Amino acid sequence: MSGHSKWSTIKRQKGATDAKRGQVFTKLGMAIAIAAREGGGGDPASNFKLRLVMEQARAANMPKENIQRAVDRGLGKGGAGQLESVVYEGYGPGKVAFIVEAATDNKNRTTGEVKSTIEKSGGSFVSPGTVSWMFVDEGVIVIPKEERAMDEFLDLAIEAGAEDVADIGEVVEIYTKPTTLESVKRVLEEKGLVIQSAEISKKPTTTVEITDEAIARRIVDLMDKLEEMGDVVRVHSNADFEDNVF
Repeated sequence: MSGHSKWSTIKRQKGATDAKRGQVFTKLGMAIAIAAREGGGGDPASNFKLRLVMEQARAANMPKENIQRAVDRGLGKGGAGQLESVVYEGYGPGKVAFIVEAATDNKNRTTGEVKSTIEKSGGSFVSPGTVSWMFVDEGVIVIPKEERAMDEFLDLAIEAGAEDVADIGEVVEIYTKPTTLESVKRVLEEKGLVIQSAEISKKPTTTVEITDEAIARRIVDLMDKLEEMGDVVRVHSNADFEDNVF
């Protein structure tokens, strides 16, 4: 879990800066549209993927009309261009593997932008399947620590049916199988825990240890550039940053 957890820590430390870039609602809107289109319709009661993303949108104070507009777009309503989900793969600095999840109404444009960004970083844009075998889907539930001890989180997570728990600074990440994310989340909420976020993510099964500061910064710079793209929803990496690399 180390690579996943360390990257999460870095992301949280720079999260306040990212939020100022004004792209949060745009990315949430794309994720909502894709979830509505591919997850089983626009009713969150019967579409778990949509329900998860809508909860994230509400937590980010996304207006209701924006959420509904995104759902409508996913269902082909409102006259906006039809979005499709695409996944790109590549290698970055230090031979770190990347998976880029995007939603676009112009696949050729998005493909060109992602490919150019990866190659300008000194990396390589590769065909589907080249690096995806190094990752598996997993549920990730983020909970603020507040005044609870880690032992308490561990006991509650085990009781709820979770797979693992990690201490990530001011929050705790609880990992689940994708199929049990909803049930584990529900049990934890029933136990009185406040859920900050819950989503299906990608966990690297093979990681690359990064000990060189220059390479580490090039990796983070590439992650930033990819995530700043309007069509990119999420970026995953198998970089395992040494604790003191920065």
